[in-house]
Amino acid sequence: MRSSALARLGTWFVAFVVGAVYGLAGTIAHGYEIGWMPVGLILAVIGCAALLAAVRLLTADRWAALATGLGMMVAALVFSGRGPGGSVIVPESALGTVWTLALPVIVAVAVGWPDRVRPSAT
Repeated sequence: MRSSALARLGTWFVAFVVGAVYGLAGTIAHGYEIGWMPVGLILAVIGCAALLAAVRLLTADRWAALATGLGMMVAALVFSGRGPGGSVIVPESALGTVWTLALPVIVAVAVGWPDRVRPSAT
């Protein structure tokens, strides 16, 4: 039983780190635009949603999906402030607001999604 608990904690830790990497990448890239199209924001949202869906479906564990989402949100929070040189990664703009609000919504949907129904063995 003890090794099972350690394995789950390890899974949650790895999920948190991977989520933090995706959250950092999305936070940096969300402001990229080609003309009028916010390509960076679209790719960041799709990438984070796909990672959360993959973790939730492959592990069948809400806690692993939550750890992934918390990693994303912590990275976005840490790197969205003013840097030591005065630079700002997430400026006060419509894209910054959408990224800041979209990430928790995506995490809530992925974690709160109902479990898959498994057919009963008869």
